[in-house]
Amino acid sequence: MRFRRRHFLSLSLGAVAGYLTPRCFPQQGMGGHVAAAQKKPQSSGRPFNAYFTDVAASAGLTKTMVYGGIDHKEYIIEANGCGCAFLDYDNDGWLDIFLLSGTRLEGAPPGASNRLYKNNRDGTFTDVTAQAGLEAAGWANGVCIGDYNNDGYEDIFCTYWGQNRLYRNLGNGTFKDVTKEAGLESPEIRWGAGCTFFDYNRDGHLDLFVSNYLKFDLEHVPRPGASVNCNWKGIPVNCGPRGLPFGVHSLYRNNGDGTFTDVSVAAGIAKPWPSYGMTVVAADFDEDGWPDIYVACDSTPSLLFMNQHDGTFVEEAIARGVALSNDGAEQAGMGIGVGDYNADGHLDIFKTHFANDNDVLYRSDGKGNFDDVTYAARLGVETRFASWGNGIFDLDNDGWPDIFFVTGSVYPEVEKILPQIPDKSPRILFRNLGNGTFEEIETAGPGISTPHSSRGCAFGDFDNDGDVDILIFNMNERPSLLRNDLKGNSHWLKVKLIGTKSNRSAIGARVLVRYSGRTQAQAVLSQSSYYSCSDSRLHYGLGEARAADVTIHWPSGATETYPSVKCDQLITIREGKGMVPNFGWARS
Repeated sequence: MRFRRRHFLSLSLGAVAGYLTPRCFPQQGMGGHVAAAQKKPQSSGRPFNAYFTDVAASAGLTKTMVYGGIDHKEYIIEANGCGCAFLDYDNDGWLDIFLLSGTRLEGAPPGASNRLYKNNRDGTFTDVTAQAGLEAAGWANGVCIGDYNNDGYEDIFCTYWGQNRLYRNLGNGTFKDVTKEAGLESPEIRWGAGCTFFDYNRDGHLDLFVSNYLKFDLEHVPRPGASVNCNWKGIPVNCGPRGLPFGVHSLYRNNGDGTFTDVSVAAGIAKPWPSYGMTVVAADFDEDGWPDIYVACDSTPSLLFMNQHDGTFVEEAIARGVALSNDGAEQAGMGIGVGDYNADGHLDIFKTHFANDNDVLYRSDGKGNFDDVTYAARLGVETRFASWGNGIFDLDNDGWPDIFFVTGSVYPEVEKILPQIPDKSPRILFRNLGNGTFEEIETAGPGISTPHSSRGCAFGDFDNDGDVDILIFNMNERPSLLRNDLKGNSHWLKVKLIGTKSNRSAIGARVLVRYSGRTQAQAVLSQSSYYSCSDSRLHYGLGEARAADVTIHWPSGATETYPSVKCDQLITIREGKGMVPNFGWARS
């Protein structure tokens, strides 16, 4: 059964919730929506100057990241994988790497752990997990980064099936698990999924939102093939999410003293929204100065919580056009990219979905309303794979943000029966043609074309050479680190923000950069992609422009403008103080 969006709008929320109870889904397993692939247009013939090589092995990222069974997934807990992060945990101006890890049903194999890699500033990394106090094994899912105590060092929050964890950065290269003392320990087993730090009440302290995927109990979950929700293309597979109980999402208010209070009920977040919540992004989508929350939801309508400026939120995803497919069906929302693909000064959304469905590009009108422009943008040509982490980033510095996402099956056993449905598949890159349309690029290096079963990915300039590199979590393999070897003479600008009245991480800031008659918007995010966190230094490709005007809308509500900023540099701006020296920044 499918409904047009207008029909959904005519229903009460109660009626919609009734339709979306777990027992009522008529389709199987994940996703369910099917979209015919758009015909691929003729190539533009224009050169694409970005070229990606996986340098993970030579860079020292050699540990296998465990997640469930290798050739078979008995339960959905093994299938979804986890995220990763670029962060500068030691404030030396070079991006370090944090990778989440899973375990196996029979227990964690030797060496299974989350991993922290310190950037050696020469293209290599050193595993400092043990000395940093971050060794942990379990069913990790999402990671979000932010300085929750405003001490100048980035902290780490990880979601798990079981117990989420908050790691406070002690500023000396080590972290401390402060989950219990911060008031974030849960008395029950929950499936923490997406998460984000953000300052929803604009008091200068980072609050925390956590999506919960579903209620999962190994002793009671059906086995593959047990029901219609445990089959895919006639093959018995792990069950869910359909047929399993929904999770309930949580909002924690930062008390300003290192502790948090659960305000989910008072804020309107803890209603039993019929959703399997995954990746979470907090950004000011209606440009009213207050951060909103978008949750990609698997096999259920995605959620958009609009900030009411009084500590509460109202869920409006259906009305604002980001809940369903264009024909009114639920999709397998997994990853979220946020950026300004058409350089009109507003934050657009790209959301990835399951195999045989199109991933969706939502164009913003700047007032919190969105139009599905997937087919107009020619992105509907690619529907072959289950898609996960993604981003809207200018990979070739031509001044037009591109779209990248990773893929991989949740049912590795299917390949043995249906070889045309591989477990491992290539990464997908769409270059922006600058006229509202994209074209798929398959010749941007082995880092793109080599198949993997990937999940989270993060974007950042790990070698400080002025372009965007990509970190990727691969299931039961070592990670990928795609170095961007960019040719040409296109210019760029990076913006690093430090909050004073705002939270120190400046999470929630919206930055407009004007160049060549365009205005490109970006936001400082704590989570995006799929369960991941990218470089907090905002990167703008400028094309031929040698300077740009920069306007910052701080989370506190303040606005600052910096005209004619020269290209090809990182600028660090402290709220209320202007440009300040960079944190150890140096070009390689």
